[in-house]
Amino acid sequence: MALPVAFFALFFAWPVAAIVTRGLKADGAWRFGRIVDVVTQPDIRHVLWFTTWQALASTALTLLLALPAAHVFARLDFPGKQLLRAVVTVPFVLPTVVVGSAFLALVGHNGLLDELWGVRLDTTVWSILLAHVFFNYAVVVRTVGGLWSQLDPRQEEAARMLGASPLTAWRRVTLPALAPAVAAAALMVFLFTFTSFGVVQILGGPAFSTLEVEIYRQTSEVFDLSTAAVLTLVQFAAVGAILAVHAWTVRRRETALRLVDPRTTARRPRGFGQRALLAGVLATVAVLLLLPLAVLVRRSLDGWGLGYYRALTDSDGGTFLVAPVQAVWTSLEYALAATAIAVVIGGLAAAALARRDAGRLVRGFDALLMLPLGVSAVTVGFGFLIALDKPPLDLRQSWILVPLAQALVGAPFVVRTMLPVLRAVDGRLREAAAVLGASPWRAWREVDLPMVRRALLVAAGFAFAVSLGEFGATVFIARPDNPTLPVAVARLLSRPGELNYGQAMALSTILMVVCAAALLVLERLRTDRTGEF
Repeated sequence: MALPVAFFALFFAWPVAAIVTRGLKADGAWRFGRIVDVVTQPDIRHVLWFTTWQALASTALTLLLALPAAHVFARLDFPGKQLLRAVVTVPFVLPTVVVGSAFLALVGHNGLLDELWGVRLDTTVWSILLAHVFFNYAVVVRTVGGLWSQLDPRQEEAARMLGASPLTAWRRVTLPALAPAVAAAALMVFLFTFTSFGVVQILGGPAFSTLEVEIYRQTSEVFDLSTAAVLTLVQFAAVGAILAVHAWTVRRRETALRLVDPRTTARRPRGFGQRALLAGVLATVAVLLLLPLAVLVRRSLDGWGLGYYRALTDSDGGTFLVAPVQAVWTSLEYALAATAIAVVIGGLAAAALARRDAGRLVRGFDALLMLPLGVSAVTVGFGFLIALDKPPLDLRQSWILVPLAQALVGAPFVVRTMLPVLRAVDGRLREAAAVLGASPWRAWREVDLPMVRRALLVAAGFAFAVSLGEFGATVFIARPDNPTLPVAVARLLSRPGELNYGQAMALSTILMVVCAAALLVLERLRTDRTGEF
């Protein structure tokens, strides 16, 4: 645990504490009264209300649209199921900037809806809600569907034989068993939408602002660090409460149910109802998930040519100091470095947490590992600039700063992917290896590594995809001559002109293809024990 604790202390706790201290401390005295002053401001109260309201609405809408898909993936077997599972998961690994760009191409000015029916939904709540459903659809499908596929269907069949209708059997038997998974998925969706930044930044315009967007505005535009610090504390408290509830639901899900092999529960669709449900899910996936991505690709083409892609090789001397295409190679280099860091840090943390003799303090660190996913990435990025500015950790001019910030987001995914597999390794195998004279290192190499190799590859793939799309922290610390893909997309969208818009769509398409390719590789590596988030 020494290295993971040191990593999170230096590159997460210290930067966040530095910016909060800078904002709430003046002339050596703490200004706690500033907290009351900020949260009672009408515009800040409006931001808090909108952040909470849109997160609740996004969560409800996501559950409504994704639960039928969870049932289809859990109980039905059909051709192309594995490919469709990968397609459904693509939006989740896409950067929020690409998600915003895709919906901007669909519902924005001169978007598909504007061209066909003269309807524009950008800078409206509906565009934000639909984009959040698009992004979080896979969270519900994977989390709920993963458990649903392991529930014994004979329990519901027994209720049907005793006279219960299909709806009553589902409501009285299946739903109570699924409740912990549904609650866990809902809390995860609420967490991601509560801290939404890229989607709201692109689609919300000046009319809508979440806590994350407001922290960015107060930090980079207004330069009011005290207000940003208060909002960071508010978000930190809210995220901590969410994660505490999430940990409770996960414990219930792991200990309260008797599960069966998921390969025995899926069957071919039978009857009109199941075929209609499958058709409805396929239609929802096509309209909600595939259409925005298809429109994004279409908008990246100059007419039907590649003019916007060719323009990426030229430097205009304004938006970038280098050719925009350089952002592709920069992002790949940063993401590979961040993946290496995340795998080492997350792998060590997972190994420590998987030990059956781990103490309460070590187990408590499990919840803290999730905090970087919920605490403002904007705060972390700006905190890097404030905290890491003196020897021996003066990293402001170092290229490693961006991979370090990206690794903070990737490490929790590594832990969540590897921990179930490490816990499933029979400790008696290690003991037998030790009795035969193997050192601890050799026992790990000969016993654990062959069993977790595939999970390690899956974890590395998720860390790579997540690092590739990190935006909130990177927008502060990426150097002008080395922008990452999400930063480059955001800069192009912020400038008027058809060429800038087309280049933004082209870069978003490239980023989408890279993420989708990584995910398809992961889907081929996925096992039943490494298939959950």
